[in-house]
Amino acid sequence: MAISAVRVLGIDPGSRLTGFGVIDLHGQERRYVASGCIRTPQGATLPERIKVLLDGLSEVVMLYAPHEAAVEQVFVNVNPAATLMLGQARGAVLSALVLASLPIHEYTALQVKQSVVGHGKAAKEQVQAMVVHHLRLSGTPQADAADALAVALCHANHRTMAARVPRGLTVKGGRWV
Repeated sequence: MAISAVRVLGIDPGSRLTGFGVIDLHGQERRYVASGCIRTPQGATLPERIKVLLDGLSEVVMLYAPHEAAVEQVFVNVNPAATLMLGQARGAVLSALVLASLPIHEYTALQVKQSVVGHGKAAKEQVQAMVVHHLRLSGTPQADAADALAVALCHANHRTMAARVPRGLTVKGGRWV
């Protein structure tokens, strides 16, 4: 039986706030399903935060039953401790997705912004505005939820492009070969 729609879960990982966004893909159409944030408690230890992220994301996966997941890659911060914390949160996110047996696709913040806004240096407000536009939302989602929806939209755009590329072609040095 063929799947009539593909459900994508987008994730914007964070150690204190992890955004999630769920969209359905019907051909070229993208439909909003849900979005929100998983918040870790103030003052929680790292193991407590990881448990909150694992449990929260597992609940999102059970509730919305996505077919695929897209996760924003960690960027290197000037603060090594913050980068390490973000990496650990991202590890918890990836673990939850792996345990759910979801195919995982990863995109850099630059790829997400280029795909959704049109340029990689877009501000958070621009990302939010374009998410509202692309998904025809009546309101503006919280910034981390909007970022997660942008990750899901980026994956949708990459899926569409991959479907149009003739078999055997790959990108090398920025050119199709």
